[in-house]
Amino acid sequence: MPGGVVLTGTTDTSRIEAPVTLKAYLMCAFAAFGGIFFGYDTGWMGGVLGMKYFIRQYTGLPYPDPNDALAVTNFHLTARDQSLTTSILSAGTFFGAIAAGDIADLIGRRATIIMGCVIFSIGCILETASTGLAVMVVGRLIAGLGVGFISAIIILYMSEIAPKKVRGALVAGYQFCITIGILLANCVVYATQNRDDTGSYRIPIAVQFLWAIILGTGLFLLPESPRYYVKKGKLEAAAKSLASVRGQPIESQYIQDELAEIIANHDYEMQVVPQTSYIGGWTACFKGSLSNGSSNIRRTLLGIFMQMMQQLTGINFIFYFGTVFFQSLGSIKNPFLISLITTLVNVCSTPLSFWMVERFGRRFILIYGAAGMIIAQFIVGIIGVTAGAPSKNNTSAVSAMIAFICINIFFFATTWGPAAWVIVGEVFPLTIRSRGVGLSTASNWFWNCIIGVITPYLVGTGKGQANLGAKIFFMWGALCCVSFSFAYFFVPETKGLSLEQVDKMLEESTPRTSSKWVPHSTFASEMGLTEKGLSIGHAEHIGSAEQVVIANEKSQV
Repeated sequence: MPGGVVLTGTTDTSRIEAPVTLKAYLMCAFAAFGGIFFGYDTGWMGGVLGMKYFIRQYTGLPYPDPNDALAVTNFHLTARDQSLTTSILSAGTFFGAIAAGDIADLIGRRATIIMGCVIFSIGCILETASTGLAVMVVGRLIAGLGVGFISAIIILYMSEIAPKKVRGALVAGYQFCITIGILLANCVVYATQNRDDTGSYRIPIAVQFLWAIILGTGLFLLPESPRYYVKKGKLEAAAKSLASVRGQPIESQYIQDELAEIIANHDYEMQVVPQTSYIGGWTACFKGSLSNGSSNIRRTLLGIFMQMMQQLTGINFIFYFGTVFFQSLGSIKNPFLISLITTLVNVCSTPLSFWMVERFGRRFILIYGAAGMIIAQFIVGIIGVTAGAPSKNNTSAVSAMIAFICINIFFFATTWGPAAWVIVGEVFPLTIRSRGVGLSTASNWFWNCIIGVITPYLVGTGKGQANLGAKIFFMWGALCCVSFSFAYFFVPETKGLSLEQVDKMLEESTPRTSSKWVPHSTFASEMGLTEKGLSIGHAEHIGSAEQVVIANEKSQV
């Protein structure tokens, strides 16, 4: 910027962000495409585990005689192998998500996502080439590292570039892409399930290359997050990036006001919790008092427990093990088709959340979504141990169970599915945002892994296994009661606020009063940027926003 630019902040809380443009929508919509990685893997693994050729390939068992009931019952992967192949990807994503936060602060949000696409592709090659458990497990572990990078930083990137008025809806688009991924996987699996060759499982796996190519290539064309540049002290680059994201000229007063607010908020947070070293950066995530709703430790635990509660709703039991579970009900002729139907319910329900999350707010839909899932899951469990028990071969009762499973999916898809990701992307201050989102996403994958490990043993029919069958829905329902309580007592309302205003709201309200809080000041005014300018044209940007030159007089751009 020739001659330098001097930023001046604003005291007007309505002017801290530029008007929403079509470009902002399109950028976030494309970034949300990363959810397909998460969803597609969830979908194909559940279907492949039930494929006859895959079972024969990985167990060595011959195809059973349809008239031999015992042989048909025993023709499946062992609980140990199901557990390992399902959960090992989640183990990889756990470590990938934790590492992604540091890498995103080092090389940028965009570059970290592209790196994740490359790592994922390497794992995908091994998965596709596998003919036995060992190579499949290694491939899924490596692919998991890539998915960890992508799933953590996509949320971070979207939250940092999305306009506040529609941020919830746009981040909910990530969850929608997850459901699209699950649907696409189920469609591919449904098309290849009866192939009597390696194509039955290799085709569904290999399709994943397409997602990596599309996302990795497209991100080269998108700008870096302006908040990343502010964190690195590269304010001139931040101004250019923000202008690109908002579709405004760099001289626009909207751009100047928003950038000044981001810088002022970052400086404020650095004063509250200074970061002096690498270890200090991590310990900053756990600074403060548990009783203080705005402390870093409360925000970190909020993100970690939010993602834990999302997984403990039991939704991925349906998508990971739905085919196997529906087979166990006995009276379902085509469990693959039922899995496809549940996936369609998930896909068709999720777009409603785009409206709900901005109309009713994050906190409201989390509370009522948990209540709806509690009712639906307990009904499934009650029917499953009475009229719907496999021994009674009651087709009508089983149909009722499937109907309430679909109702449960509807409640999840419109509430906890998207809102949990929205909250995680909004509650962290810039100083710890990348690590906080990384820890929260790692929590999601950790509990995803735990569910993948224990579920085959909970519903398995082998010796020493719990054989819960439909009774497992009592467990999911009880855990949803915990989720309900968590949302009521600990989740704040962040609807309609900028990321910087969320910081102020957490300082001045409690979760139960947060919906009534309204912005009344700006960080720029509190940090003095409305009275003196901030020169960014000739600053030496070595590593933090504090190293810029403060102009002595207010200047109008």
